[in-house]
Amino acid sequence: MQKVLSYIEKNQDRFLEELKDFLRIPSISNNAENKKDVLRCAHYVADQLRQIGMQQTQLFPTSGHPIVYGEWLGAPGQPAILCYGHYDVQPVDPLDLWISGPFDPTIRNGEIFARGSVDDKGQVLMNFKGVEAHLKSEGKLPVNVKFLIEGEEEVGSANLDHFIVNHKELLKADVVLISDTPMFDRGVPSICYGLRGLVYCQIDLKGTNSDLHSGSFGGTVINPNFALAQIIMSLKDREGRIQIPGFYDDVLPMSPEEKQELARLPFNEEKYQKDLGAPAPFGEKGYGTLERIWVRPTLELNGLCGGFIGEGAKTVIPAKAMAKISMRLVPNQDPDKIADLFERYVKQIASPSVELTVTRMHGGKAWVAPIDHPAIQAASRAFEKAFGKRPVFVREGGSIPVVATFAELLGLPSVLMGIGLPDENAHAPNEKLDLFNFQTGIAGSAHFFNEMKQE
Repeated sequence: MQKVLSYIEKNQDRFLEELKDFLRIPSISNNAENKKDVLRCAHYVADQLRQIGMQQTQLFPTSGHPIVYGEWLGAPGQPAILCYGHYDVQPVDPLDLWISGPFDPTIRNGEIFARGSVDDKGQVLMNFKGVEAHLKSEGKLPVNVKFLIEGEEEVGSANLDHFIVNHKELLKADVVLISDTPMFDRGVPSICYGLRGLVYCQIDLKGTNSDLHSGSFGGTVINPNFALAQIIMSLKDREGRIQIPGFYDDVLPMSPEEKQELARLPFNEEKYQKDLGAPAPFGEKGYGTLERIWVRPTLELNGLCGGFIGEGAKTVIPAKAMAKISMRLVPNQDPDKIADLFERYVKQIASPSVELTVTRMHGGKAWVAPIDHPAIQAASRAFEKAFGKRPVFVREGGSIPVVATFAELLGLPSVLMGIGLPDENAHAPNEKLDLFNFQTGIAGSAHFFNEMKQE
């Protein structure tokens, strides 16, 4: 590995310049005005794959943005690693909150600021360069490598499942490597082994054909705002426990090994609360903050509207009210089952005086892997060699639905080996990436491919 690591060190400046070029492309996938930019970014990714030494590289058109594929299969008898990532980015609004241009990569205090720097261009390029270091210094990789880089992750990956179903042989591998997650904290390398799933629903209530004068009609018809408030207050009790019958039936407890790893984490409850500006902690009784984020399901009210919300007064009974509800799920909970339970319960507790509609927006399954899986242990050894300290094992409160897709459609385990930080503003103004983590992560990526080699 010495030649590989020396190559990485000698080429740090070039790697940084190539990252800047990548970040300058405004590949905003949900904006029709940026469609040509997204395509240009796909070609940039393909060019990078050719330059690092992929034996085959191809752009696959979809009904949306292209999927980029590349492979190097010159290690017969060795495992194949499928590296997944995305080249599309979130919108940049509100633009006035950016200190520097979102597509003008700027370095300040050892961090590079630009949209997509941590989510996910910097982490994608990290794995590209981990592969390049092997191929350019040794002329070969210790394992076989395939890259699957999509351009629609930020808009729900609408075409990805269809592509995977129709290209199972092309994507055949032994494990998936994904770098799109944060470390637990600065200076704390982390391997993520679990993600929560998601169910997202919208509740619409209709009381009358139009808004009504509250003096003339108040007391004779139901107010949808009140009906909605009653539904919302019936979803959870005062201690935060979800009241939907059957909601917790399939929730699994943490294993003893997971509890040991949780106890190792340098988590400060008071600092967490202070950083958030929360007067007091709140959550499901009997569980700590990290358990509530990682291993317990949740239900949150994400938005609601109904009636008059302008300045001043208007005496009106609204005709309609609406709420958006998200539920984060844990492994063994099925999104379809939970959505059924939610809809059944809401219909049961809703007033018969309103017309109720429940719309299922989207969802995804949770995922968890055993910490002792050989690929996860290989990732742990790789990061320990790169960062000089043993990584912690963490779960994520968020969702990456494609992880469950890889498991279900291809039968593949995933390794989540990310180098982001919790405060790097992914999806927000002034997104950034720590350059020490970027450079060290390249070494970690190179070590991972070596650690996956079978003797």
